[in-house]
Amino acid sequence: MIVQIYTVQSPEEGIALAELGVDHIGITPSEHGLPGEISNEYAAEIFAAIGERAVKVALTVDSDLWKIVDMVQTVRPDILHLCGDLKLLTPEKVMELRRLLPGMKIMQAIPVMDASALQIARDFEAVSDYFILDSYSPQIGGIGAAGFTHDWSISRAIVEQSKIPVILAGGLSPENVEDAIQQVRPWSVDSLTKTNLPLGVGKFRKDLEKVKLFVERAKRVGNLIVVR
Repeated sequence: MIVQIYTVQSPEEGIALAELGVDHIGITPSEHGLPGEISNEYAAEIFAAIGERAVKVALTVDSDLWKIVDMVQTVRPDILHLCGDLKLLTPEKVMELRRLLPGMKIMQAIPVMDASALQIARDFEAVSDYFILDSYSPQIGGIGAAGFTHDWSISRAIVEQSKIPVILAGGLSPENVEDAIQQVRPWSVDSLTKTNLPLGVGKFRKDLEKVKLFVERAKRVGNLIVVR
């Protein structure tokens, strides 16, 4: 079971997560007021420090292709996580982005609000390398960082219909990750809000004890079941 953790805000934090067994380390290079966002330049420093210890994932809510390209060229992630407005960043636009960034792996966020998510996944599968199934809150820019779970039966159906690896996100914690894996059977699980240590006024850092428990429990149950 692959474990992905967002969002790292320092080189030391990134290295600490890698040492705990986190497989994918996510950061948020942004100027949109997103939780834990940092500059492109600092994101590049963090990824350079992590090196080959983990797979490096960069999130964007932008729909302007050239802004995304500029971020990727500065930050140099292994995977680009797209979670912007699907009406603007359509499958056709993602295909164009792939031409602008040859070789870049694309992780497409799918908002799981109702059964329409299954068709959204079908529409994006041909232009994506991974799906991340996430909860949606209109109070948060982009798809994700909502802090609550969604209907896992819909996510399970997306896992069953998809030919690419699927990451389950949305309110996952050390307390519910085992149940989530058993119900959905994803390739990977992701956590942001429920493995944070709040520092007040919207600030936070990763709670390393919670991350440790999340990794241990996800990998334990993941080793016991067959996932797609």
